[in-house]
Amino acid sequence: MLQPVPPDRRARRTVQLLAGLVLYGTTAAMMVLAGLGLDPWDVLHQGLSRTLGLGIGTWAILASFVVLLGWLPLRQRLGVGTLANAVLVGAVIDLVLALFDPPHALWARLALLVGGVVGNGIATGLYIGAGLGPGARDGLTTGIAARGHSIRVVRTTIEATVLATGFLLGGTVGIGTVLYAVAIGPITHVTIPALAIRPYLRGFARFAPASSPSGAAGG
Repeated sequence: MLQPVPPDRRARRTVQLLAGLVLYGTTAAMMVLAGLGLDPWDVLHQGLSRTLGLGIGTWAILASFVVLLGWLPLRQRLGVGTLANAVLVGAVIDLVLALFDPPHALWARLALLVGGVVGNGIATGLYIGAGLGPGARDGLTTGIAARGHSIRVVRTTIEATVLATGFLLGGTVGIGTVLYAVAIGPITHVTIPALAIRPYLRGFARFAPASSPSGAAGG
């Protein structure tokens, strides 16, 4: 069930993975604090939080493990990075939101939004580039696409469903949602190969987002 850990540069891979996941959780929380719209999966996490209680990060963790159940019929193999992603990103989101209050000034909210989107793209390159396994949501997408479906169609269908559900539950959709959709693809197109630890680079093509990574739970 587990992918083998690449034998080369294990220390660097581990450090890069953890740095990427912490940065991913931090930047996802920055977008929440900005209050101007979230990526599709965090819209769902926020909607669940507002409707049922518990923190946004806690719902990101729970959703990750639900998504991982979807890997079973697809016969996807977990990586240590997949499991770390499922837990650490959500924990960091809840920690950051507990430590900081949302700003009131529009310029500060915009700065958080832009910094969150750019930082999220860098974080994606770090944790995927570590070569220790994709996030739960990206793995689900690639697993379904491997059955002969377009990865763009699969991702769009999943994220549209998640976004609509989250919106109906009270999640925030706004300019940040649009900015994330437009910008995250080009950013990760640069950061994933730039931060990939060779010789694992060739394997990244199937993990790389077709348009955007699947939200805070890191993918």
